[in-house]
Amino acid sequence: MFFASDNAGPAHPKVMEALIAANDGYAMGYGADPIMDTVRTQIRDVFEAPEAAVYLIINGTAANSVLLASMTQPWQTVFCTECAHIHEDECNAPEFYTQAKLTLVPTANGKMAPDALRTKILGEENRGVHGPQRGPLSITQVTEKGTIYTLDEIQALTATAREFGMQTHLDGARFANALTALDCTPAEMTWKVGVDTVSFGGTKNGALGVEACVIFDPKIAWEFELRRKRGGHLLSKHRYLSAQMQAYLADDLWLDMARSANARCAQLAQGLRQHNAAKIIFEPQANMIFFQMPRREHKRVLDGGAIYYVMNGDPATGDPEEPLIGRLVCDWSMTEEGVSQFLDLLRV
Repeated sequence: MFFASDNAGPAHPKVMEALIAANDGYAMGYGADPIMDTVRTQIRDVFEAPEAAVYLIINGTAANSVLLASMTQPWQTVFCTECAHIHEDECNAPEFYTQAKLTLVPTANGKMAPDALRTKILGEENRGVHGPQRGPLSITQVTEKGTIYTLDEIQALTATAREFGMQTHLDGARFANALTALDCTPAEMTWKVGVDTVSFGGTKNGALGVEACVIFDPKIAWEFELRRKRGGHLLSKHRYLSAQMQAYLADDLWLDMARSANARCAQLAQGLRQHNAAKIIFEPQANMIFFQMPRREHKRVLDGGAIYYVMNGDPATGDPEEPLIGRLVCDWSMTEEGVSQFLDLLRV
């Protein structure tokens, strides 16, 4: 009954087997390994982008930060939501790598709207040399509230950005979960709707630790390579990243794992709706649920062995009737039985 984070789940056995297979003999380092040649082709095929530049990095914070640094000048600002991972959960790494600032766009259900984005854009680059200049837009898909932008919503945001000469980065830590929920192709969710770069996540979806940085604008590629090296994120024994990504993409394993995680989340949401004391806050669209119930209920479920985050208070102390917000995340390895055990505990 572990629902704290999809980071906490195991790597898929096929990913581990690929690592063991890659650990045989010698291979050139720094991305010159032959497996990376296969991975580059795999990702270009997946995104229907034969000219895309493809690089691997070990975690999502580095992927987001180095990509944004390759798109941003130090005197610019990156536009993102007030709940974006790059704002709330990356210890100012994007600011560190870009030397720029973040401008926060208000949200509804974890998503920004074009009008809200336009208002924030118009609030910058209007003070001449004294103020920050407009940099890129960053969108998170799946959002930090478990919701998903539709293709039309992404296109409307990227079109707004392009009105002002801005590029768009997509933080896709849960890219596969969004993709399978929308039942679309990677191309349809990225470059076909105006996205310029993607942090294509693997770690939260069954990899040991690998993210792909996919760049559709070739002008950014060389600068990314330099910034990745300068920032200390070019692995010498790169084949262990390549092996993970190769296995992740082979035979659509990445999609199967995301579908499983989303299905377990839907099962969990259905059960929560049948519990009178629980209220789902944001409509769950992928593999993450935010819900509210009294402190006493949280405490009872947690004491019974469930593991998840309570976001706004200590479930052990305080008014037992005070409503607290919990977050439940399903990873690829969560089983129907695991969800049923949680729901049985909730109903006691």
